[in-house]
Amino acid sequence: MNALLDSLTRVVGAANVLTAAGDVVPYVTDWRGRYSGTALAVVRPADTAEVADVVRLCAASNIAIVPQGGNTGLCGGATPIKGEIILSLTRLNRIRAIDAANNTMTVEAGCTLAAAQMAASGAGRLFPLSLAAEGTATIGGNLSTNAGGVQVLRYGNARELCLGLEAVLPDGRVWNGLRGLRKDNAGYDLKQLFIGAEGTLGVITAAVLKLYPPSRQLAAAWAGVPSPAAAVALLDRLQKRLGNRLTAFELIGRSALDLALKHIPRSRDPLPNRSPWQVLIELNDTLATDLQTPLQEALTEAIAANEVSDAALAHNEEQAREFWRLRESLSEAQKIEGVSIKHDISLPISRIPEFLARCDALLEAAWPGVRVVCFGHLGDGNLHYNPSKPAAQDNVDFIAQSGAVNRKVYDLAASFGGSISAEHGLGQLKREDARHYKDPIEMDLMRAIKKAIDPQGLMNPGKVL
Repeated sequence: MNALLDSLTRVVGAANVLTAAGDVVPYVTDWRGRYSGTALAVVRPADTAEVADVVRLCAASNIAIVPQGGNTGLCGGATPIKGEIILSLTRLNRIRAIDAANNTMTVEAGCTLAAAQMAASGAGRLFPLSLAAEGTATIGGNLSTNAGGVQVLRYGNARELCLGLEAVLPDGRVWNGLRGLRKDNAGYDLKQLFIGAEGTLGVITAAVLKLYPPSRQLAAAWAGVPSPAAAVALLDRLQKRLGNRLTAFELIGRSALDLALKHIPRSRDPLPNRSPWQVLIELNDTLATDLQTPLQEALTEAIAANEVSDAALAHNEEQAREFWRLRESLSEAQKIEGVSIKHDISLPISRIPEFLARCDALLEAAWPGVRVVCFGHLGDGNLHYNPSKPAAQDNVDFIAQSGAVNRKVYDLAASFGGSISAEHGLGQLKREDARHYKDPIEMDLMRAIKKAIDPQGLMNPGKVL
């Protein structure tokens, strides 16, 4: 292995081949602290050519590679298992080009999501992908997991926001598919193989991303609703009345909000009275039109229809940001509270109320006193459904039964036509579950693609498949 490390050092420089335990530690454990592995080294190339050289050297030595961006993943997909090379892409952080007339931006994989948003804004455009970890999460990681976030309702997942890719293949060849075309029917759409593949087919090094005109008007509200069914009815009402100006519709359960109020400094409940469920609503428009009035009118109608119990409208952008800070603190609050069993599931929106009622009842019957922290992107059917026990010792016993808990949640989600992974990927966490819930033909096709592109099986082994 010393010969490989010497060769890697010649490619990227000694400062960018990390082997000392203290230097490697931040790279070998996932954000949640659930997975921790070992790595032969952390290698930090500076550009696509260096990535290709590193991949070729590893392939020649039959050493596996774990591509890694900001290491903010939630399923252990960027965490090594034993002895791989961690290929950190954070030095590939350049904005290569912005074509405002084509509404596209070419960005390297290690560019953070926040930096990409800022670059787009500087060009008078909007890159709409937005999530809580955007200051650290990278574009390559976002694409590799097909990240969702809070504006999927209007703009779609990362997959819908990508027009072209550059990727290093497992043999070190560089595929340049950086095309800013919205129509290209010349054969297979190869970029789709790498988006959502979690680095198991190659290394994304750059992407052409869609841009949009910036919003000129914004309106936001935090509303209390009596039930998930009322939230679904409110969503339907707002979509009929406001169309695609509705950009976000977030559902927040009482237990989730209570944890944020407990653990996050300076957080406060936007409403004076406790409500079992809340929704965060945001509207945007590129026209200088009044959004506050139609939103207020729709909420007034919803109150009369018993869909909403109370609502607070943001009177300026700072108040809207306060609503979002509270929403985006939910994951951090859970982390502070302690371990829970995480579920990132998607369901048909119409089935969500029934799913929640039945799943809550199933878990309570099996584990009395269970606390379910539920929140998510109701507008696109994505729920974060996270049960735990409030008492620490009880929770240790409960977490030990994760497999049984998962089976109840996933069986029910599957029976409703749902998915066990909405936006976080499979990684290590859901690899075995995917084999159980995906159609056997789907698994056969995925294995065939993997074998064809990565015959040595060196790209992010132990993940997805």
